[in-house]
Amino acid sequence: MKNIFIITFALLITACGSGTEKETSTEAINGTENIVILNKKQLTAAKLSIGKLEEKIIGSFITANGTIDVPPQNMISVSVPLGGYLKSTKLLPGSQIRKGDIIAIMEDQQYIQMQQDYLITKAKLAYSKSEFERQRELNSSKASSDKVFQQIQMEYNTLRITLNSLEQKLKMINIKPESITENNISSTIKIYSPINGFVSNVFVNIGKFVNPSDVLFELIDPSSIHLNLKIFEKDLNKLAIGQKLIAYSNNDPTKKYAAEINLISKELSAERLAEVHCHFENANKNLVPGMYMNAEIQLKNDSKLAISEDAIVNFENSDYVFVQKSNNTFEMTPVKIGTLENGFIEVINAENFKGKQLVTKGAYTLLMTLKNKSEEE
Repeated sequence: MKNIFIITFALLITACGSGTEKETSTEAINGTENIVILNKKQLTAAKLSIGKLEEKIIGSFITANGTIDVPPQNMISVSVPLGGYLKSTKLLPGSQIRKGDIIAIMEDQQYIQMQQDYLITKAKLAYSKSEFERQRELNSSKASSDKVFQQIQMEYNTLRITLNSLEQKLKMINIKPESITENNISSTIKIYSPINGFVSNVFVNIGKFVNPSDVLFELIDPSSIHLNLKIFEKDLNKLAIGQKLIAYSNNDPTKKYAAEINLISKELSAERLAEVHCHFENANKNLVPGMYMNAEIQLKNDSKLAISEDAIVNFENSDYVFVQKSNNTFEMTPVKIGTLENGFIEVINAENFKGKQLVTKGAYTLLMTLKNKSEEE
């Protein structure tokens, strides 16, 4: 609604009224000075539009606030299963990473020992396999005893288990067992990024020894960030899965982010607040975990009696409309308004205006004419 009085236009109407016709006047009706009477020329110059309350689909909103959050499956803690010394890394908090990038190189003598054990076990298994097959043939023809064959079989199976165990341990530290030879045993291993995203925390420095339980880095995949809103208990029954909302930050309130509700918590905090999780339709890099956000949640759209936004005037912190009493007579009447949407505003006390004609355009011109004339008297 406009809150600036257009004085020049009001003066124009007064000027148009000069001549033989009756001047614009204000009259006291029922003890109030709220009537405007225009002569023919003034009525023409004012270019008023007249209409009634209309049924309009107007939605209402719940305002809320919360923060950007990341689901547990999108927050990765990187550690080294066997521990070791950090030899090199270029990561800093905020660094962008891609899946498969080398994010650190670790060094330790146990990596050498594990590769050595693997190659020795592999060589022993090859010999044991040959011996097992030979003893099996001998045993089938009773050329060797069952005891000897069982002993060889046990050694062969034990080596197979040991080799398979070493293979799995090597894979855990990103060493391909099939690529190991006696000529390429290495004291270092590489740590690769498991996701696309960015680094949120770095907990180590070059040369530091880390245990298997220590976290080196925390990584975040922002592809599934969501908005975690705090909703008062009284508003929970107004919300539903799939409901639309608009979110924006305090830093840039003009930038709007569309989202929808995908989870409503069933647990209330001590402040009688519940968590409502919302999925962004188009998240971008400007949305980072922990960012404070505001939100407007659209409730069910209802058909309500409304009037054009231009029909409402504000005077001394109260809202009014002009009711047409006759062709050229208008009464300023208090009105209670609600939600504004698409140029129409809900009229809460609509029963007071049932069947009445209202000024839908030019209401501020009438207000200025009324108040200026009152000041002259």
